[in-house]
This record gives sequence, structure tokens and C-alpha cells, in this order.
Amino acid sequence: MRLGRLVEIMKFVRKLLSLIAIAGLAWPQEAVFRSDVFVVKVDARVVSGGRPVAGLTKDDFRVLDNGSLQTVEYFGHDAEPVHVILLLDISGSMYSHVAKMSDVAKQALATLGPEDDVAIMFFGGSSMVAQEFTKSMSDAAAVIGTARRVQPISYGTTINKCVMDAIAYMRKSNDGKAGRRAIVILTDNESMNYQVPDAAVLDALAAADTVFNAIVTDNAKPPKPLGPTANSDFSFADVFALAEKSAGDVVKMDKGGEAFREILDRVRRRYSLHYRAPGGEAKSAHVIRVELTEAARARYPKAEVAGRTGYTLP
Repeated sequence: MRLGRLVEIMKFVRKLLSLIAIAGLAWPQEAVFRSDVFVVKVDARVVSGGRPVAGLTKDDFRVLDNGSLQTVEYFGHDAEPVHVILLLDISGSMYSHVAKMSDVAKQALATLGPEDDVAIMFFGGSSMVAQEFTKSMSDAAAVIGTARRVQPISYGTTINKCVMDAIAYMRKSNDGKAGRRAIVILTDNESMNYQVPDAAVLDALAAADTVFNAIVTDNAKPPKPLGPTANSDFSFADVFALAEKSAGDVVKMDKGGEAFREILDRVRRRYSLHYRAPGGEAKSAHVIRVELTEAARARYPKAEVAGRTGYTLP
């Protein structure tokens, strides 16, 4: 084939892929890197009185990128399958809670539908995939049942590092697949993070289009701030902040499967808004704010909107 003809074919393919992306026929599940455009996907959660608000349209939303109003090129609100990672803390501090945690995790499986799938990961000082993604809830339940017999993985607890492991596994297993993504950690939030700050985890969650949620023991609470002289390489774990800033939820473990059902319903029924990122310098940080228009706010005065809060240009 002559070089000129090959170049024409390549140009046609690029144009066709661009048209498909703009139409939303095969829109990727995360921000998309291309030579000529950077597309940002925002999954927005809208709740009022604790319940998801249904029936909103594209015209009910405003998306601001670094304060500049953006044009939403794709909008969707279909209930989609959910890919869930249950990240179970089996560290030493969780010894007395493992039985309860296992029971709650098994209850959570009962809330998943036939199109959903789940993976099980155990963690302590490091993490391991105990069950790859499966639609067989009986297989997943059997693996969860072993949690009380598994020895703690490595010394200590490193929540942020292990959440990063879960994000990497989520992307490896589900990039290119339709559906929503969620990580649900079950933990007491007792951990020190070394050189993996919350900001890095939040960036990774946003890039993987994954919502972080936490089911915590009754004694779990947000950490106290480190003092001004503290080593910046170390920080206390804060699953409360990770959930809030990724538009997820934190619930107590004693609420069990009911709480997990609420988490899934909110994940499943988010609004998807896609727009072309405005220009900027490479590696520049962009802040996203999603809000309801005045007309929508008048209909739902108590509605709360949460979604992805930012990204970094490549």
C-alpha cells in the first residue's frame, strides 16, 4: 500500500473515533487523554433528605472548571452495573472486629444485582487480592468467611497505600468496561500513611473514575491534625476525608447491609456529565464545581450536590 493512501486511512480512522466520542456512543469511563483533547467525566451525586434525586436533565446542572462555565457535551443518568471492591482490614487492631466485619461484608453481597460484580481484597501493612472480580456472590462470601482465619498481612496498617493498590486493581480489571466503580473499605481507620498523602489518593480515584466509601467500626473517628513540626511524609489515615472529597459515604458497621444498599444506590444513580477541559499549562491543577441551576434549586431547595472536585492536566 502506498504511503499516501495509508496516511489518508489513518486520518479517516482518527476522525471517526473523534465523532464517536463526541456522540457519546462509546464514551470512556474516565478522563480521556488524546493528542488534541482532554475530556473530563464527572459523576455527580444529587440527594435530598438522604435520597437520590431522579429526573434531572443536563439543563439542571452547571459545571465550573477553575471558575469558568463549561459546555456539557454528554449527559447520562442510566442505572448501570456496579464494579465493587470490598477492601477488608485484617490488621491487628481489627482483631476483635473481624467477625462483625465479615458478617457485614456478606450482608453487602446480598444487595448486589445479577449484572454487578465484586472483588475481595484483604489488607494490613500491604494488600492482597483474595477474590478476583466475580458475579458469583457465593464464591465471594466463601472468601470473606476466611477473613477471620487469615493472618495479618505484613506489619502495621497502611490504608492509603492499600487503597492505591485497590485503585490499580480496579483499573486493571475494568478499564474499558461499562458501569460505575466503587471501593468500599471496612476498617477502624487506625493507620499511619508514609509518603502517600490523601491528595495523591484522591487524584488516583478521580483518574480511575472510582468512588471511595467507608464502613467503619463504632470507635472509628477522623484523626486530629498533625502539628506544625510534624514530618510531612507521615499522616494519619482519614477515610472520612477520602469519602467526602470523592463524593462517597461513610457509615457505621452496625448498620450492615442496609447501609451498603444505600451506598450502592447512590453510586448506581449518579449523573454523568462530560466536557472538554479548557486549555492550561501541563501539570496544572483544575478545580471542578458542579451545582444545580437556579431553576433546579427552586424545585429542590434542600438538594446536595457532590462530585469529582478536580484533576491535573497531563
